[in-house]
Amino acid sequence: MAATSDFISEGIVDYLRSVSLREPDILRRLREETASLPNAIMQITPEQGQFMALLVELIGAKRTLEIGVFTGYSALSVALALPPDGRILACDISHEYTSIARRYWAEARVASKIDLCLAPAIETLDRLLREGHHNVFDFAFIDADKQNYDNYYERALQLVRPGGLIAIDNIFQMGHALDPEPVDNDIAAIRGLNRKLHTDSRISLSVLPVADGLTLARKR
Repeated sequence: MAATSDFISEGIVDYLRSVSLREPDILRRLREETASLPNAIMQITPEQGQFMALLVELIGAKRTLEIGVFTGYSALSVALALPPDGRILACDISHEYTSIARRYWAEARVASKIDLCLAPAIETLDRLLREGHHNVFDFAFIDADKQNYDNYYERALQLVRPGGLIAIDNIFQMGHALDPEPVDNDIAAIRGLNRKLHTDSRISLSVLPVADGLTLARKR
């Protein structure tokens, strides 16, 4: 979410990108096309995409889960980092936005790595659990409707293997997570999940000031 970090100066972001960002041309073009859309703020930053790709490489991920696709930048970042036999199961409900994603996935020749499920994510995750897909995913990324974050987290925790990683986006809510009284249900949901994760003995935890805040939860 957000084209730049809300908590780091524009100058530092520019410098960070100048010395570290290795954004492939196809990702840059997808990011620039997305920037013209009304909901462009939903796009993750390029440095976050690169960081997620590094995490996938570090843990040797082959099976990953994405909850919330938008125009496909995060899925494409991860797909490019996966080995040839790696797969992503991507959940979203928007035909319009994921049609953009599909176009870029095909151009990047990673479409065969990505199974897109166009249905409410809860339904898809519950189906996976009914089918016995416990402890099979190496990595999960949650970036969808905030009021269901806890539901997504609980299901992802069952689907991800011990030692696997769950990344949760937008946990600062543009700074509103700090407000003493939440102004809407999304912020209240994020605040509740943040408190829950802080004491959740099932995971190892780190919260990073990346873009709008990124939580990393490693399943024990």
